Amino acid sequence: MRQTQFDIIRHGEPVGGRRYRGGGIDDPLSEAGWRQMWAAIGNEGDWDQIISSPMQRCLAFARALAGRHALPLAADPGFVEIGMGAWEGRAHAEVAAREPEAFAAFYRDPVGHRPPGAEPLNAFSARIATAFDRQMAAYPGRRLLIVCHAGVTRALIGHVLGAKPSAWYRMRIDYAGLSRVRDDGFGPGVEFVNRRRLR
Repeated sequence: MRQTQFDIIRHGEPVGGRRYRGGGIDDPLSEAGWRQMWAAIGNEGDWDQIISSPMQRCLAFARALAGRHALPLAADPGFVEIGMGAWEGRAHAEVAAREPEAFAAFYRDPVGHRPPGAEPLNAFSARIATAFDRQMAAYPGRRLLIVCHAGVTRALIGHVLGAKPSAWYRMRIDYAGLSRVRDDGFGPGVEFVNRRRLR
């Protein structure tokens, strides 16, 4: 049986720098973000399909890469980043300074202490698992690239490992960080997480 391989890349740095961007903030990639993405991918184009979050910090690069290598591209709304509620668009440092107790509680317990109005981690987990399983079923034995977000990458890895959402924030996922999941016919497994380049 041919293996199914998912290469997963987080988008590069968006315009506006580091801040909470969930499903409600759709900033484009900065010039630095574009450079990060091309540096991570290099000349690689040996995928059967590119799947992207529909958010522009992911989809613009996915379109450019698909065009360069004449690859099919699909946008999957299931891979939109987790909603961060009242913290959407705010810098991490600003939240830490103005709401130190809520900020600390969130990082101690990201399941039980969500920002006001944020998407619950358990609901997000179910959404990402559904999207991943749908793509697994749609492309058996194929090599896929998923262009998505830090939270989506953590949730995908967590789903494959059977890790609880409370453990996801122990994973560092950098801008343009690359991860890989491979299914050899005995179930998906994680090959690497947060690599700077594919090769």
